[in-house]
Amino acid sequence: METVIAAALPALGWALHGSLLLRRLATARRDPLTGLHTRAGFITRAEHLLARNPAALVVLIDLDDFKAINDTHGHAAGDAVLTATARRLRDWCGSHGIAARLGGDEFAAIVTDPARTPGAASLIGLLARPVAHAGTFLPVSASVGFCHRTDLPVPALTDALSAADAGMYAAKGHGRRNVHN
Repeated sequence: METVIAAALPALGWALHGSLLLRRLATARRDPLTGLHTRAGFITRAEHLLARNPAALVVLIDLDDFKAINDTHGHAAGDAVLTATARRLRDWCGSHGIAARLGGDEFAAIVTDPARTPGAASLIGLLARPVAHAGTFLPVSASVGFCHRTDLPVPALTDALSAADAGMYAAKGHGRRNVHN
C-alpha cells in the first residue's frame, strides 16, 4: 500500500502542476481589465473560427480620441471606457462570436454568423453611448472596419485583419463614429 501511495504522489504532483500551468496560460490569454481575449488568445481562436465558418465577419475597432479621455479625466475614466467598450462588444457578438482587446484602445471580434448579429450600425450605436464615470458622462466614439471572409481571395486571418484594418482607417478618415469595409 505504501508503495502505491509513494508512486501516486509524484503523479499527483505533476497533475497539479499541469493544472496550474494551464490556468496560468488561460489567464495570460485574457486581458485582466476587460476580461476579453488578448491578442494571443484571440489569434488562436479566430483562426479556428475562420476555418470552420465560411461566412465569418472580422471586425476591428479603434476608440476615437481615447488619449483625450485619459488626459482630461484620468486613467480610471479611461479604464471605465475600456471596460464599457469590452462589455458592449461582447454583448454585440453574443453567442455567435468572440471579442478581444488587442492592446491599448484597439479591439477585435470575429462573428461566425453575421446574419444573427446586429449590423455594423448597431455596433457603432452601442460604442457611441456615453460612459458613466464619477458622476459624469464621458463621450465615446469609435472607428470600425470590417471584412467578410467571403470577400477575400484567400480567407486567411492575416488577410481578413488587414482588410478590416484598412476599413477602420478609412472610417477614421471620414471623421468620428464611422464604419467602413
